[in-house]
Amino acid sequence: MGVLKKLAGETAIYGMSTILARMINFFFVPIYTRILTVGEYGSYSEIMSYIAVLQVVLVLGLETGCFRFANKVDDPRKPFGTAFTTVLGVSLIFFAAMCLFSDSLASAMGYGGYGRMIVYTGAILALDSITAILFARLRFLQKALKFAVFKTIKILSELGFNLLLFFVVPGYLAANPDSFLLNFIPATADFSYIIFAVFLSCVVCTVLFVPDIIGMKISFNKALFKEMMVYSIPLMVAGLPGIVNESFDRILFRFFAPEGAVWRADLGEYQAAVKLAVIMNLFIQMFRYAAEPFFFARGKNKELLAQVMEYFTAFCVLIFLGVTLYMDIIGLILGKDFRGALGTVPFMLISYMLLGMLFNVSMWYKLSGETRYAINITLAGLAVTVVVNVAFMPLFSYWASVAAHVLSCLVMLLYSVHLGNRHYYIPYRWGRICRYILCGLVLFGISVVLQQVLGLQERMFVKLALNTLLLLGYLAFVVFLNGGPAKLAAIARK
Repeated sequence: MGVLKKLAGETAIYGMSTILARMINFFFVPIYTRILTVGEYGSYSEIMSYIAVLQVVLVLGLETGCFRFANKVDDPRKPFGTAFTTVLGVSLIFFAAMCLFSDSLASAMGYGGYGRMIVYTGAILALDSITAILFARLRFLQKALKFAVFKTIKILSELGFNLLLFFVVPGYLAANPDSFLLNFIPATADFSYIIFAVFLSCVVCTVLFVPDIIGMKISFNKALFKEMMVYSIPLMVAGLPGIVNESFDRILFRFFAPEGAVWRADLGEYQAAVKLAVIMNLFIQMFRYAAEPFFFARGKNKELLAQVMEYFTAFCVLIFLGVTLYMDIIGLILGKDFRGALGTVPFMLISYMLLGMLFNVSMWYKLSGETRYAINITLAGLAVTVVVNVAFMPLFSYWASVAAHVLSCLVMLLYSVHLGNRHYYIPYRWGRICRYILCGLVLFGISVVLQQVLGLQERMFVKLALNTLLLLGYLAFVVFLNGGPAKLAAIARK
């Protein structure tokens, strides 16, 4: 019991920094969408999608490789030293190439004059890759608090640099046109300010690790390197489909946007709207940190796993209704020019809900040890993402991306359920689960229809009152389906 409590406690500590990062990311949305143009926000989204994919590549899967080999060799410092040296070398070569070709890369991507931004992007990738090994070492040493503190400092420093750059620096540069800062950033705030803020936060994080780097046994063991690469490279390859599936639509906008459309503007509108669905994503992330140790501790109780899935789905539908029924208020988070894609938010909420359900049903291969199926499931989703975006983005712009997200998550969910039924059956009550989802969709549909029929578009108070009644109706349905208030309260106490 003590071990499980310790695991749960460390999970919570690790999770808080990730949740904080997502919350601060959400905090930036009203700032960015009121200072940047939709095209600039689209440019920022594109650059961050490249960073997300390349981070996986540059670490080479050695984070996990370190854990495996640190438990196999006589001195755990050897795998971390070898991994650190390897990633350091690869990152420095990559950063040098980005510096050398920064101007030509910027021009080729349509960012002429932003060569410095390419350099900062290369530095972000290099520093993040190097510190990824150092963060892995902290996890191995079970220094969860230090891990969380360093992550939090990095997140808060990014917040601070963003606030300085967008609200203080422009005025300072206007008053001091010869400032040395103009060697690093343009005089007028644009999307490159965000990249520069991320770069500075990476520098801060790396500086925090200087004592650890000095205290490490930095070495390179050739024989160990070969073993680690044989083990780790497949992990890197296996991790790519997941991150590509999440980021690929942003990359494709450049190549498959409708003819005559301003693709950066479409991408900016779409990504701003996606941020409003982060409430669902945040809940799922919090659930994952709490649920994984819970599931592994009680994996043999399949009825309990099925019951958790039901309540998880019910709560996701509540979030769906809470966001969509009050979209008139929540949508004000975005700047006026960024509200053109608000219609996509309900569908992105559904896709995140399906992704959360996928996490639940995918416990079968984690509990049974059949983890090789994870790659097959993710590749199936990636195939849907690529096909739908490539085929329909030239016609429907970001609506193709939205459809791809929903269909990709649905395919992965159904595929995982199919495989789970064959290899590790869990008695999910799909009829009850579907009732929650159907009830939420019907209530959302009723809200949309009544607004049109009764002409409530301009009668905000009446609209919100009606939607509140619909939300209460859903809660009543959940209570009724679970046998009434007394029984639901008894379940909650368990």
